[in-house]
Amino acid sequence: MSIRKDDKLLKVGSDSLVDLPSPSSLSYFWNFGSLLGVFLMIQILSGLFLSFHFSGSVILSFDSIIHMMRDVNWGWLLRVIHANGASMFFLLMYIHMGRGLYYGSYRFSKTWLSGVTILLLSMATAFLGYVLPWGQMSFWAATVITNLLSAIPYMGSMLVEWIWGGFAVGNPTLTRFFAFHFILPFLILFMVMLHLFFLHETGSSNIMGVSGECDKMYFHPYYSIKDIYGFSCFFMIFMLVMMLSPYIFMDVENFISSDPLVTPVHIQPEWYFLFAYTILRSVPSKIGGVVALMMSVIIFYFFPMFFDHSFRSTNFYYLMKYIFWLFVINWVLLTWIGACVVETPYMELGMVFSMIYFSMFLLIWMLYKIQDMMIT
Repeated sequence: MSIRKDDKLLKVGSDSLVDLPSPSSLSYFWNFGSLLGVFLMIQILSGLFLSFHFSGSVILSFDSIIHMMRDVNWGWLLRVIHANGASMFFLLMYIHMGRGLYYGSYRFSKTWLSGVTILLLSMATAFLGYVLPWGQMSFWAATVITNLLSAIPYMGSMLVEWIWGGFAVGNPTLTRFFAFHFILPFLILFMVMLHLFFLHETGSSNIMGVSGECDKMYFHPYYSIKDIYGFSCFFMIFMLVMMLSPYIFMDVENFISSDPLVTPVHIQPEWYFLFAYTILRSVPSKIGGVVALMMSVIIFYFFPMFFDHSFRSTNFYYLMKYIFWLFVINWVLLTWIGACVVETPYMELGMVFSMIYFSMFLLIWMLYKIQDMMIT
């Protein structure tokens, strides 16, 4: 099949992986995918250069970070790029997923499932990297998160000791965390290639929500220029953060060398994990909290299964719009609660917002069912 655009034939089908016909209604919200690819490469390259000077030993790890910051030429810049780049990467990923939810991109099941897998791998990589500086928060975050596995019946304690490489978080733990933190980005890169392959198979979703090949245009130069412009704007924001507030996303406790005998007053992960952390601590049962924590992300895998078609009535679009923004506000509130100390009223608010978080998915499913019943 081919369509005419500006007196040129734009082919759709076998060679679409080369030409990539794209809907003409794409907005700047479709820039975040390419931005994620650029920031992934920035993270891999900056991490590679940092690894030249990093020592995966509990005795030398913290000092090697200080050595990089003070003695290595441009080492401070590499570390700031890598640390803040992780926050920017997750910010872009959450916006990218939010756009997919809003415009129903989960109908492209292969692309959506590969994207959720990239999110899970990125979360694992970020957690492993957070442990490497071996500051106070790094050590205690590793202790708390790995201890969650002990909630697994029968084999939990054995799994924890196997991951630790002993009976407590120590040198073997740091060594294997460094190894996995180094190798996982390349697995993410492979998943990104699959993600792009599946995207090119189906084509992008669009604001209008229309399917078919009636309104396509060349990706280059129209959208490639748009991507370059979007990257330039966001990179300026990134540079401003690095130059003016390089430590804004870092916890002050992590500037103190780890001490197993001194527990921080408030243990918390990085900001991009706070929503899941709130859900974890809102469930009184340990095993229940672990299940809720995992389901807060894994639930996105079920979207293509339960929401395999778009709404056929415009009335439902308005409802979905309000549900989506309620979900976003609730996610922001969960993130805020996660940074608060575990006391009243934050504990009770965390429980309420956690219930709302999962209720959103149930509400969307009910809307789909009501629509199907009304049409049939």
